[in-house]
Amino acid sequence: MRLGPFDTSSIKVRSSDGGGGGGGGGGGVGRAGGIGCGTLLIALVGALVFGIDPMATIGLVENVQQQTAPAGSVTGGSGASALSETEVCTSSPYATEACNALTSLNATWEASFARAGIPFQQPVLDLYRGGRVTTDGCGSATSAVGPFYCPADMGIYIDTSFYDELARMAGTGGDFARLYVIAHEYGHHIQNITGLAREVRAAQQRNPAIANRLQVAMELQADCYAGMWAGKNRERIEPGDLEEGLKAASAIGDDTLQRNAGRAINPENFTHGTSRQRMAALRLGLDARSDRACDVFFEGG
Repeated sequence: MRLGPFDTSSIKVRSSDGGGGGGGGGGGVGRAGGIGCGTLLIALVGALVFGIDPMATIGLVENVQQQTAPAGSVTGGSGASALSETEVCTSSPYATEACNALTSLNATWEASFARAGIPFQQPVLDLYRGGRVTTDGCGSATSAVGPFYCPADMGIYIDTSFYDELARMAGTGGDFARLYVIAHEYGHHIQNITGLAREVRAAQQRNPAIANRLQVAMELQADCYAGMWAGKNRERIEPGDLEEGLKAASAIGDDTLQRNAGRAINPENFTHGTSRQRMAALRLGLDARSDRACDVFFEGG
């Protein structure tokens, strides 16, 4: 995907040293002492790649509780680097690509929110490589967790070493597979600032029997939002991009991950959707004609 250059005047970026770090402000769904809700489907990939029981990771995602921070506040986390945003964005090819994507994501979604007359808040992108990262609001996580979004500090946390593992898992080293990851996490940010994440968590607490179904709907909607961002920038899509994204979505479907882990496929333990559902959600967003197309995952209660 042909992204324009990053603009540090329009993005919030920081780096953690892998031994701890984070910051930000906002509110939403999180988990005390652990990573927040919205731990991407890709967290499950990380679990498999690094030898952690994927079902343990699923449990971590399911057992979330409400966490909030003052809207719009920004605080520095322990261990956060003192690098400037430009230094962070030029620290590696992956970092530059992520900053380019964040610039595009901010511009695209801010315009959509403006059309809808809804206040918009940017997320903070935290890039690190290996080790453990500590957030301000969702606890800490190791690189085994993979990319995740922390609603409590509105932070998108990406361990760039995960991209190498994703390329091996999905069988593609294409840039769109990586862009799908950050755009999916950004989708969780959209859910956070619109209040949907809070509403879903409340519904899960009221009716635990539907908690998994709502969690899957959250993840599929985030996939849809990732596709919608790409569709809104269709002129920048290159041949092969969609195939790269679909391969990545297929590789991290719950059924595929369970099968590859040698487990029986158990829909009751799904948290992100099947490979087929994830690919369909990405396509739905890409072909969307309305900003509300991704609401379909929550229609009908």
